[in-house]
Amino acid sequence: MTYNSNFINKYNQLNLEIDNPAKLILMLYEGALRFANFAKKAIKENDIEKKVKYINKTVDIFVELINSLDFEKGGQIAYYLNGLYAYQIELLTKANAENNTEYIDQVIHVIKELIEAWKEETGVN
Repeated sequence: MTYNSNFINKYNQLNLEIDNPAKLILMLYEGALRFANFAKKAIKENDIEKKVKYINKTVDIFVELINSLDFEKGGQIAYYLNGLYAYQIELLTKANAENNTEYIDQVIHVIKELIEAWKEETGVN
């Protein structure tokens, strides 16, 4: 019975985190950072399959972030983020086509800045 209650507690905690939009955005940023680093490693190891997989996962997260923008409430910030996210997708596409880790490094730098700014703005960790 302890196993079931521990499982339920963990499940409920995860749901609370996901129900918090600020936490969800942070989780997306952290996932993008993780996948971008995996993609960079795959490029260095000349592992084309993993490179494509992790670049696509990173792109998917940026697409989700774009889809979550509220231009009505967010105003100029939402438009800025839309452009920033779209540019990251462009850099990831170039990294994929050219096997160039410099593009991935640029994306990683931006993601780290986004994480830092988001934590500061929202207070989530």
